[in-house]
Amino acid sequence: MALTSLPSGSATLHTETADSGRNKLLVPFILVTSLFFLWGMAHNLDSILIPHLKKACELNNRQSTLVDTAVFFAYFLMAIPAGMLLKKWGYKSGIITGLLLFAAGAFLFVPAANTRSYELFLLALFVIGCGLAILETAANPYAAILGAPETAGIRLNLAASFNGLAATVAPLIGTAFILSGVEHSSVQLAAMPAAEKLAYLNSEASAVKLPYIILGAVLLLVAFLFYFFHFPEVKGDTSVSKPMEFIKTLRHKHLAWAVIAQFAYVGAQVCVTSFFIRMAKQGGGIDEKTAGYYLGVYGLLFMGGRFLGTFLLKFIASNKLLTIYAIIAALLCLLAITGQGAYVIYSLGALGFFMSIMFPTIFSLGINELGKDTKIGSSLLVMSIVGGAIFPYLMGTVIDIYGDNIQIGYIVPLACFLVIIFFGAQGYKVKIHEKPVELV
Repeated sequence: MALTSLPSGSATLHTETADSGRNKLLVPFILVTSLFFLWGMAHNLDSILIPHLKKACELNNRQSTLVDTAVFFAYFLMAIPAGMLLKKWGYKSGIITGLLLFAAGAFLFVPAANTRSYELFLLALFVIGCGLAILETAANPYAAILGAPETAGIRLNLAASFNGLAATVAPLIGTAFILSGVEHSSVQLAAMPAAEKLAYLNSEASAVKLPYIILGAVLLLVAFLFYFFHFPEVKGDTSVSKPMEFIKTLRHKHLAWAVIAQFAYVGAQVCVTSFFIRMAKQGGGIDEKTAGYYLGVYGLLFMGGRFLGTFLLKFIASNKLLTIYAIIAALLCLLAITGQGAYVIYSLGALGFFMSIMFPTIFSLGINELGKDTKIGSSLLVMSIVGGAIFPYLMGTVIDIYGDNIQIGYIVPLACFLVIIFFGAQGYKVKIHEKPVELV
């Protein structure tokens, strides 16, 4: 069985002339940029879904984190197939396929809500995750090549800023239209008449239908636009990599540590956002709606942190800035675990700021000096986001073991930040004997 590595920015774009090419690339770039916003919406709505479905489907903390598991496990399974699909069908057809899968998952929320079936919700999220994996695999390199090579970085940062915008917008929309602000304890639910309890739970489950129907409709519209607009032909490397090459690439110790650090980082970020609302309620003493709006502030700080971090990287070595940010993030986790009231809220928001540069920084340090192994290394780093499927489940398990104590659960992201500190201090270093060699 052969595995293809994910497409990279090494693809070339064929246009007639420089001026006509720029004009023809504007609309495709706008549409590709919209994808960054749309998958950002999907990911950040998950942080609303976890506490909401916990309530609507009567779940424990561990069960509620299967929302993350469904999405990120889909990413892991689709990482290589997505690359193969794009090589066979091309970027445009791949993007349309990803959008249709994304839309299908969104529309599956309707029967899931009607039956209040958590299993069907998880299936819907898995389908969404498969669509997102294809979109992210296609959109990142395609945005890079839609224009002059020397401005590729500017285009990617501009497109990524809309992903950051979604981190602010999605919690606000989710809080306004999904979270009811009404929550009953297990004792109160047990005391309710059966009909009243059923009506309450069905009402909570139904709240997700309208937002996801609208999201699905928008996705179909965007897929329609992709279908009818002309997109430039992209020619990329169609070579395939054998399974053993993926294993051999890990001989680069700094890449191996980067994969571990990225695995830990994505796990930490998803842990923080998945339990943000319940943490803010329990440790900060605020209500569900207010906590949801604070999650939007977290997203705003995350976006601001990325802009400031990009500026600081001009003056501070990336591994040093990563280490500094990871140390601060670990200290903020300690404050969230031990603090009370406003201190918990402040620490949660600040975590967004200091996590902002971690993914791209770990990624760039991991592929440093890989030479011909760069594409395979990139694939491995993308696949490492499966940490988002595993660590939240561990965190939910810890919380349940300690009697629904959300704060103690934050030892899980704390441990993740310790791994990142090591990577920024030592693990990133490229060994001289690790220089790329030809694989046969």
